[in-house]
Amino acid sequence: MGPGTGVRTPGGTAVVNATTYEGFPGAVGVSRLSVYDWPTVDGLSGGGTPHLHLTCTEGYVVTSGRGAVQTLTTSGYRETPLERGTVAWFTPGTIHRLVNAGGLEITVVMQNSGLPEAGDAVLTLPPDRLADPATYAEAVRIPADLPEAEQARIARVRRDLATRRFLELRAADEAGDPAPLAAFQRAAAALVRPRLEDWQRRWEEGARAAAETTAAQLEALRGHDEQHLTRALVASTGPTAHGRFGMCGRLAVYQGI
Repeated sequence: MGPGTGVRTPGGTAVVNATTYEGFPGAVGVSRLSVYDWPTVDGLSGGGTPHLHLTCTEGYVVTSGRGAVQTLTTSGYRETPLERGTVAWFTPGTIHRLVNAGGLEITVVMQNSGLPEAGDAVLTLPPDRLADPATYAEAVRIPADLPEAEQARIARVRRDLATRRFLELRAADEAGDPAPLAAFQRAAAALVRPRLEDWQRRWEEGARAAAETTAAQLEALRGHDEQHLTRALVASTGPTAHGRFGMCGRLAVYQGI
């Protein structure tokens, strides 16, 4: 059985394995995001880089400012307003683009911590940039050893390229042509397939282990066994990176979350 799995003794008493999940609740990832305020190619005051996730649901907790998240799925285009206090989320396959209408800052909560950093995000780049993993990796790369101004330039060029393609996909969908969106979805899925074994391991050690630990604890309590309470712990951390150029803005990143 996996980490934290509950088992029953011959007498029917539930016990919790010694190995239990001790990470952040639900094995989610957390980061702080200041959305880019660079004007966009379609005349908005600021915004992020359109992309989708293949296996992760993403959530926003808006902490300041205002704006919107534009989304495109096989069900169509939608725009969800964002302001302080808004909580919004969307499931895998949702192409999303943040729009910054003024000081938009967000705490991002991401399912399956570690997977976005392991490649569970594909930008809406032109088809020739999606031809294979190596071509895509080069198209999205922002070398960390470059001066900050050059990193910013590359991030902005990358964002604008993806935004133009996003607008084309949206226009095709609104004109009743689903083929371009379907082609992008196929290309995105093909790009991540080589990573799936690593993703499986990360999921087993994270989200699956967290769920199995809870299941084991429930079984233990039913069996009048509260020993897991004696192993309680407290943990805290802070950002390990500040101002990193992400897909949608400058990021404060928390290691291991």
